[in-house]
Amino acid sequence: MMEQTTYRELMHRLSEVGAVKKSLARTLPPDLPAGAAGVLSLLSQHGEMTISELTDRLAVDISVTSRHVSYVAEQGWIERSPNPADGRSRLLRLTAAGHDLLAGFSDHITELLAERLSDWDDDELQELIRLMAKLHDSLACPAHSLTNAHS
Repeated sequence: MMEQTTYRELMHRLSEVGAVKKSLARTLPPDLPAGAAGVLSLLSQHGEMTISELTDRLAVDISVTSRHVSYVAEQGWIERSPNPADGRSRLLRLTAAGHDLLAGFSDHITELLAERLSDWDDDELQELIRLMAKLHDSLACPAHSLTNAHS
């Protein structure tokens, strides 16, 4: 098993990833807060979903998700429709305007990453992508599993 110092270093590096994410978020258009961009990105990646599903994927409180959803709906970037499987909930999906906004933002971030990682070779980038996916899969567990581990 790895030493605790190795996991502490990983914890430090993960906080640095958070700082990088915040830095990238500062390049968003002023009318697109980071939380709203997260909502749009998840709907683009995973298709329509309920607010509960979106909340789970965002790993935030439902009140936070509701604020973001209200904002992007007011902007016309998503639409809400009745959920045929459950009349108590609504399905959220991107509108054409939401797709267009996200495509422009995605192009911008892609260009920024290409510029800042221009000294990385293809193998390094592929390895980073593979390891980040593996990290996500290992850590993307229900929150109660983490808290129960310490009980």
